[in-house]
Amino acid sequence: MTDRCDTYPLNESGLGRVHAVTLPAGGPELEDVEDALVDGDVAYQRGTAAAALRHRDFRIVYSGTFASNIGTWMQNVILGAYAVKLTGSGFYVGLLYFGQLGPLLFLSMMGGVLADRVDRRRLLISLQIIQGALSFGLAFIAWSSHPSTVAIAVIVFAIGIANALGAPGLSAILPTLVPREDLTGAVSLTSVQMNLSRVIGPVIGALIFGKLDAGPVFAINAATYLFAVAALMWAHYPRYAQAGADRGNQRLLDGVRIARADPVIRYVLLTLFSFSFFSVTFVGIMPLIAKYNLDLSNGMYGLLYATFGLGAAAGAFSVGTVLAHRSKLALLRPGFIAFAIALAAFGLVRSVAAAFVVIAPLGYMYFLVVTCLSTILQKQLRDEQRGRVMALWIMVFGGTVPLGVLVAGPFAKSFSTAVLLVGAGWALVLAWFSGARALRAKGAPDD
Repeated sequence: MTDRCDTYPLNESGLGRVHAVTLPAGGPELEDVEDALVDGDVAYQRGTAAAALRHRDFRIVYSGTFASNIGTWMQNVILGAYAVKLTGSGFYVGLLYFGQLGPLLFLSMMGGVLADRVDRRRLLISLQIIQGALSFGLAFIAWSSHPSTVAIAVIVFAIGIANALGAPGLSAILPTLVPREDLTGAVSLTSVQMNLSRVIGPVIGALIFGKLDAGPVFAINAATYLFAVAALMWAHYPRYAQAGADRGNQRLLDGVRIARADPVIRYVLLTLFSFSFFSVTFVGIMPLIAKYNLDLSNGMYGLLYATFGLGAAAGAFSVGTVLAHRSKLALLRPGFIAFAIALAAFGLVRSVAAAFVVIAPLGYMYFLVVTCLSTILQKQLRDEQRGRVMALWIMVFGGTVPLGVLVAGPFAKSFSTAVLLVGAGWALVLAWFSGARALRAKGAPDD
């Protein structure tokens, strides 16, 4: 990473004046921190969520994608309920969930190569526009008198393909929007954004779905892509990977080679792959759990999912705030154990009140673990590797969950408890292999 200086505008509380303090790229010493104070003596702490938000371009992309993701989660969550309404089939629910995110499993590496080889701005903006247009098409089908389940599945898969090709590029530009010292806060805020979207989107989507059906939900989601397009056009970030990063013609499996050569990267990706396949299946089959285990209406299902998202947002946010200076390695084992307990409880409850109580800590521990893994990975990567390796992260995080849902979907209607208990058991296995001492021995960053 080249040396650079960053200017942070510090607002004087209540007075509206702005002071610019220039800090070296390597991170401020104690004296720099003490100098970077306004008259109110507000301390500056690197690596926190607040520090990440001081960067203009990060704020722009963060805000635009946040608005867009609210629409995305409106659509994603309502699609499951809509599938239950149309067919009552666990297989069709799993199929649509796989269509949304399954292409990440097969096309993320291609997206990673594109992110490291072509103009990222043009790539990302084009794919956002395509997804918006396809979501409008989904709305028109839902508005028809006899919606075609085949056409819905085809369009959902097309949206998933565009998302898979663009997601590595979005992940690759994140570290370029903040200096390395503030990366922990940026990763935490990105996870918070994803999960606050899970809170806001399902609530809005459930209200609209209950009153007007699914068509307006899909149409509103289509419109929200314009926020992401505007942010990607307005912000400043490198359009290409660093010059000289390629060794001739890069091949599709370069990310795999990088991961195999680094034990920390390999650990993170294999852990997340198995965690996503065995333990996170509950996310996709939640519409079936809500209907057949808890007998919830669509509106209450939206609130249940929002409660899960609120817990997940809190888990991600805590990594960049109260836990910002705690070792991410030391948080993994207790995080996996607490997740396993919460998941087993969620699988066993049949009371609506108990389900709401359990699902918030389940979401919290889920994203505390994921955010810790993401932070460890981001700090291990060099800038010229990010597109290809983050493609693997997206593949195992986003693409493996729907594969597990597709496998579990046909059994979820009658055996959801067994599916969730298997996931809880596997989380305990991962806890065993996630000791901080062993990870430090592999060379994992302990900060």
